Amino acid sequence: MMNIIDTKYLERCLETLKKAFALLQKADPKEIDYDMYRSACIKEFEIIIEQSGKLLKKSLKPYFHSSKAVDMLTFKDIFRHATLHSIINPEACERWLVYRDNRNTTAHDYGLGFAEETLKLLPQFIEDVQDLAIIINQQNLK
Repeated sequence: MMNIIDTKYLERCLETLKKAFALLQKADPKEIDYDMYRSACIKEFEIIIEQSGKLLKKSLKPYFHSSKAVDMLTFKDIFRHATLHSIINPEACERWLVYRDNRNTTAHDYGLGFAEETLKLLPQFIEDVQDLAIIINQQNLK
C-alpha cells in the first residue's frame, strides 16, 4: 500500500504566509499593522521550514533501507538527499539551506535586522514552498 503524504497543513501555512506578506507590503511601516504582519510572516516562515523538512523526510523513506536511517538525517541532510534522488534540484537545495540558516538565526535574534533579512527571502521562499508541495503531491501519485 502506498503511503500518502498529506500536504494540507503546509499548503494552509503557505496561504497564510502569502496573505500576511501581501498585507505587509501594503502596510505603513510606522503602524502597528506592519509589525503584526511582519510577525505573522516570520512565524509562518518558521513553521513552513519545519513542515517542509518533515514532509520531505517522508518522501525520502522509499530510498533508504529503513525508516530509522531517514529519521536520523539532519534537516540539511534531508535536502541534500532529496537532491541526490532528484526530488529537488541543486539550486533549490541551496536555497533551502539558506532558509534553514536564516530560520536558525530567527530562533536566536529577535531584532529588526533578522526580520528584514527574512522578508527579503520570502518571494523566492513562497515559490520554493509551492514547488515542494507540488513535488510531494506528484510523488503521491506514483
